[in-house]
Amino acid sequence: MSTYQILNPATGEVVEEYPTATNEQIAEAQQRSHDAFGPWAARPVAERAAILNRVADIYAERADELAEIIHLEMGKKIAEAKGELKLCELIYRYFAEHAEAFMADEPLRGTAPEDQAFVRRRPVGSILGIMPWNFPYYQVARFAAPN
Repeated sequence: MSTYQILNPATGEVVEEYPTATNEQIAEAQQRSHDAFGPWAARPVAERAAILNRVADIYAERADELAEIIHLEMGKKIAEAKGELKLCELIYRYFAEHAEAFMADEPLRGTAPEDQAFVRRRPVGSILGIMPWNFPYYQVARFAAPN
């Protein structure tokens, strides 16, 4: 079985190794995601928004620790890492603050007053994102928060 390595870019030293996931492990992860989707989607929007705010709190509380991780793993300067973390905090808070409005039904223009036509935004299933890793926290935040 192959492994993925995290190398310290400053020293070339191996920081950590991870085995490649098997097809069975990937299928199990997909099934867990599918199983968790229903209960998550059934939660009120306000409750999901509160969780986004909690995620933002954790980013703020653990900024030093999280910045050090990407400094070690990818050589990002600590100040830049903290800037990325602050941006992520703001992204989670933005989507939490506006969640109710984003999820509200949007009436369509041009229909007769007695007609009701609108766009309804509802969760439809779990999603998978494959992303570059140059801004690791940001890549997750910009994808996860709005979804």
